[in-house]
Amino acid sequence: MIPPAALEDGEDPPSACGKWAVFSRLEILRKRADFIKASHARRQGTTGFHLQARERGPGEPPTGVRVGYTCSKKVGNAVARNRAKRRLREVARKVLPGSGREGWDYVLVGRRDVTASHDFATMCADLEAALKRVHTS
Repeated sequence: MIPPAALEDGEDPPSACGKWAVFSRLEILRKRADFIKASHARRQGTTGFHLQARERGPGEPPTGVRVGYTCSKKVGNAVARNRAKRRLREVARKVLPGSGREGWDYVLVGRRDVTASHDFATMCADLEAALKRVHTS
């Protein structure tokens, strides 16, 4: 960690991966209406999960990246669903601050027998690729 005194005025500390990054806190989607709006918007499937994304409209908070996670009973029992959601939260925490867009909502949907056991690095790469495809369409 670089001590604050060693940085020049207005300079941000480097991230753990050695790149300069802007660290923003992800807001969590909690209302059912937000999940439903995202389910009717853009979608992109990957091997480990499905991504649903939508740009927020007028009258909604325009700033920040919001994310939600869902795993139905098809994913497995409570232990499997919780494991899958923990992995989805960590993937989003690593990828969305750098690749997500301000004013967008994202929902990561777990897949049966895959999300809880899929390779973590592959899931991160899949989310980055899915975000690129969602934002170009």
